[in-house]
Amino acid sequence: MARLDKKWLLARTNSEYVDYLAKSLNVSTILSQILINRDIKTPEKARSFFDSTVSLLADPYMLSGMGRAVERINIAVKRSETVFVHGDYDADGTSAAAIMIETLQRLGCAVRYFIPSRFVHGYGFHPAAVELARESDCSLIVTVDCGISSFEAIDSALRYNIDVIITDHHKPAFDELSGQPVLPAAFSVIDPAIMACDNPHSQLTGAGVALMLSMALNRSGIVDVADLLDLATIGTVADVAPLVGENRLIVKDGIKVMAAGTRPGLKALFEIAASANRTIDVELLSYTAIPRINAAGRMADASEVVELFLTDSETDAKRIAGNLDALNFRRQRIEEGVFDSAINQIEIEGFDRAIVIYDEDWHEGVLGIVASKLVDKFGVPAFVLTVKDTVAKGSARGVPEVDIHKVLSECSQYLMQFGGHKQAAGLKLKLDKIPQFIIALNEAIKRTSDDSASQSMIMIDADCSIKDINFKLLNELSMLAPYGYGNPEPFFGIRGLTPYSPKIVGKNHLKLKLGDKGTQFDAIGFDLGDHLSMVSGTGRVDAVVTPTLNEFNGSKTLQLNIKAIRKSAVV
Repeated sequence: MARLDKKWLLARTNSEYVDYLAKSLNVSTILSQILINRDIKTPEKARSFFDSTVSLLADPYMLSGMGRAVERINIAVKRSETVFVHGDYDADGTSAAAIMIETLQRLGCAVRYFIPSRFVHGYGFHPAAVELARESDCSLIVTVDCGISSFEAIDSALRYNIDVIITDHHKPAFDELSGQPVLPAAFSVIDPAIMACDNPHSQLTGAGVALMLSMALNRSGIVDVADLLDLATIGTVADVAPLVGENRLIVKDGIKVMAAGTRPGLKALFEIAASANRTIDVELLSYTAIPRINAAGRMADASEVVELFLTDSETDAKRIAGNLDALNFRRQRIEEGVFDSAINQIEIEGFDRAIVIYDEDWHEGVLGIVASKLVDKFGVPAFVLTVKDTVAKGSARGVPEVDIHKVLSECSQYLMQFGGHKQAAGLKLKLDKIPQFIIALNEAIKRTSDDSASQSMIMIDADCSIKDINFKLLNELSMLAPYGYGNPEPFFGIRGLTPYSPKIVGKNHLKLKLGDKGTQFDAIGFDLGDHLSMVSGTGRVDAVVTPTLNEFNGSKTLQLNIKAIRKSAVV
């Protein structure tokens, strides 16, 4: 029941226009082709894309509610009020909290902060947190990465005369008749999801919204937001936000801030992950620092992540990084067991347009990761749930063709609670409602999703020969970075390659050399071990690849990351 091999589709453009853009920019025709594929079709637009920096971020006051929030925080500063910052237990929520805490402290505010426990409090802003704020004599609460659906908590705060500023990026509930968002009665609500989708801030994460509030508070020049970009980058990458527009600007400059190594906590994380001397990029973040950051919320208490982000002590940073590394190791072992169990269940039960599986023995903290891995393997949305006291609770991950939040909205009559984004969500429902939910879910996906052939296609940016792959091309491609969701690494199609010395490494990764006419590169195909017999025989192969820089023991070599491979018609 593995994912079907995708059809290969090569993007083609008028060759004369490709040549024109290449000459205008003094770049290769390969890079010119990629730019055109991504709707960057003029020299002016390309130069703007290449030269973009965080200084080009749109005015934070374009976010509704921003002016009122800044006014209230400035009053808190003048009155020496204590401000209560409420975050979330994932990497976006903890990085957003650190941004807000650091900003308020620089303004002179006394700050208390609270990161809920996944296991004790669950997701979101709840009345229990308002009680904590009241006990701490806080007269203002600022939420980050949560709060847009916290009606009960806001009502509780109002009873205690505590003002609440909500900063969030999750979708609110919408009134079916008016089509308008239904919002809690907070002092101010800042959430790009309640605004028109063409707003430049529309795809910000919780950390991105917190950064915008920090920028708005910087009119006095007290708060330098430049050194908060590393935290905003953590949240943006961890939440798999599209790396276009505002998000690309944040991550592009944020990676530079990280590379400077001025934040002891992040420096300690990279050191313990054995990546301190490697070039920092989105991929490195995604596989080293971010899993360790998220491990705290998945396995224990995420409060120490905020402490890690804020500490100036290298000793404390190393201690906390060590704790997170140990938690991540434990998370990996548990995740492997849940994933294997999930695969067994899928093989027995099968699925239609989405995978919906559950088990009372599955650890709640790894369900989102397992769902992501199932999406990668099977190419359909995955809903992975654990069960306690007749209630199923868990995480969903989607594919580009399916808006997870939208289909959950269409099935809301079967749910106790849900919330999230287009590609990721959390949900809770009664165990006996699952059969009805599955039927409604499959119908909603069929009705609302883009049912085109996109799921079965792999888009190739350019057709080239292996001799075109070199360090000069890699340097050109770096101008397109940072890569990630919404701005993927370019895919190249190369025909007629000869495979050498193929073998399986790791769990199911295909490692070999690919060559043609005297040029040869190491290549790795993650989770492509099933193709070993094909490349072990005689004959040539075609491959869809991304050239990457492999760093090992201080040396840097070119390596091909194989995305797809097949027998070649070239003899």
